[in-house]
Amino acid sequence: MKKGFTIIALAFFVFLGNTMAFAQAGLKKANKKYDQWSYTQAATIYDKVFTRGFSNADMLQKLGNAHFFNARYTQAHTFYEQLFTQFNTADISAEYFYRYAQTLQHMGNTAEAKKYFELFVEKTQNNSQLQKIILNNDAQRKQIVENSGRYNDVTNLATNTTFADYGSFVHNANLYFTSARDTGSFAKNIHTWTNAAFTKLYTLNLSENNKPKKVNGKVNSKLNQASAVITANGKTMYFTRNNMINGKRGYDSSKATRLKIYKAELVDGTWQNITELPFNADDFNTAHPTLSPDESTLYFVSDREGGFGDADLWKVSINGNNYGVPVNLGAHINTAGKETFPFVNSNNELYFASDARLGLGGLDVYAVKIKDDGSFYDVQNVGEPINSNFDDFAYFIDFNSKAGFFSSNRKGGKGNDDIYSFIEAKPLKLGCSQDLSVTVIDAKTQNIIPNVSLELFNANNQSIASTNTFTNSGYRFNTDFVCGGTYQIKAIKEGYVNSTETVTLNATSGVTDYKLVLHPKKVEVKKNDDLFKVLKLKPIYFDYDKDNIRTDAAVELAKVVEVLKDYPRMKIDVRSHTDSRGSDLYNEKLSQRRAKSTALWIINQGIDAARVTYKGYGETQLMNECKNGVKCTDERHEENRRSEFIVLEL
Repeated sequence: MKKGFTIIALAFFVFLGNTMAFAQAGLKKANKKYDQWSYTQAATIYDKVFTRGFSNADMLQKLGNAHFFNARYTQAHTFYEQLFTQFNTADISAEYFYRYAQTLQHMGNTAEAKKYFELFVEKTQNNSQLQKIILNNDAQRKQIVENSGRYNDVTNLATNTTFADYGSFVHNANLYFTSARDTGSFAKNIHTWTNAAFTKLYTLNLSENNKPKKVNGKVNSKLNQASAVITANGKTMYFTRNNMINGKRGYDSSKATRLKIYKAELVDGTWQNITELPFNADDFNTAHPTLSPDESTLYFVSDREGGFGDADLWKVSINGNNYGVPVNLGAHINTAGKETFPFVNSNNELYFASDARLGLGGLDVYAVKIKDDGSFYDVQNVGEPINSNFDDFAYFIDFNSKAGFFSSNRKGGKGNDDIYSFIEAKPLKLGCSQDLSVTVIDAKTQNIIPNVSLELFNANNQSIASTNTFTNSGYRFNTDFVCGGTYQIKAIKEGYVNSTETVTLNATSGVTDYKLVLHPKKVEVKKNDDLFKVLKLKPIYFDYDKDNIRTDAAVELAKVVEVLKDYPRMKIDVRSHTDSRGSDLYNEKLSQRRAKSTALWIINQGIDAARVTYKGYGETQLMNECKNGVKCTDERHEENRRSEFIVLEL
């Protein structure tokens, strides 16, 4: 039993006339083995026929499949490549586009893999779920990068062998896993799919330096066993086995033995009373059980009718010894490919392996948070180094300690599949992930206000974060938000009225953009005040010998206009002054022109002309000693070049 199971659409063998007798005999024998799921033996015979110079589309498909179903992706790629280069692609079934893309991805040719994934989508037509998963390649690649590098101490277990070792579940410091190692009798039982020994369930005490041993009792049979999960009280085990009960083997209509889930009870320290769960059947596979935290739901894998692809994740309710009707987890989880090896941790996070989400290659491990109503948040690839270009699956993690295990057939291992341990240094943000971006706007100008002091309060009116830094994306708070949560934002800015507003975040993952509006405070003024000084304006500059309003001057004059709007009865007198350089008459005329230009600009902004008077004073009201004939610096002369906005009435 290898990485779950695959629904195999068997093509009819197309006999080509005038072939060699060897090819005829070889193909007949190979096809028989293939039809019996004896893929390793079938591949050996096909290879011999192929090396004698014979091949056709049907044989290349089956030869590729025989390697693909045993995770030999490099060998499978060789034959799928010939299939696509030597034969008309219009005659090739959709599943081969998908499998060829998988092998291309495994070989590191992601661009070509994407091309064939897209062709696969076209072949399957109007499948929105496939389009979302397969075609959203760039976003998924970005997610993998963001989620990678979160694991420490990824270690190949010393107990791995050259045979298949995979699957993991920890109960009371004992690791339960699956292995094809042969520690049994003199006569070895061989599984024809993999040409290796049938798998058995083993246990390893993690706190002691000892050797693994077979699970005691009647769990292991002479066929395949795998994927054990044990209830919290340690009294019940659910596990996968080939269809066999009380030594009697079951078959489907084609004489194949499928997978089923069984239950065992702990009696006097050994597992006894093996019973088959009622939602199994002889004609489809049911495998790889895992329990919800409250043990009221059993999640599993099946290729029964009503699914979306080769193998789907399902769930069934448990009430004592009674089981509900199996429910497919839906298109948000399942794809047209294979979903397998589910695991649910104590935080109600579902981890599973899939080969149809454009991961790094083969099976990748994915994670998703289960909502209270049983639906799901967004599925995420857990990233490297858990995932690789090979098959990565059977993920287990303790939510509290962050220690866990996964299985992989990656390079550098000891054999077929190996079990690896790890420590998750930085957890994924599963479930709904929300952030808040605040933009603060001036109520009058609609301009963005920088350097506002913002304080964030939760629903209990507790201060949880603050910021005064505005970036291109707005003000952000360094805190974790709750999707759909309600918060209060207090804004303080000099010159504005303090404001506290309530914001409710979106209920789905993303960023909630919130616009907070601040109203400017009414400037405190009294009669005879100079608005230039009250408002702390920058000097109103004019170009040499000119009286037109420059852009920088307009910015300052706009502040005077705002005060006039705040005080509808206010009247002002615009007074323009020059320094003493130049003739007295010239300076008087220049200042008069500038005073008039300033007043007209203010009036043109919507201020009644009756509220604005103006006068140019030339050099008659100097602020210092720099009169005619006195030598002064430019800075001292500049003190005399000024505009005044004197409040006449309020």
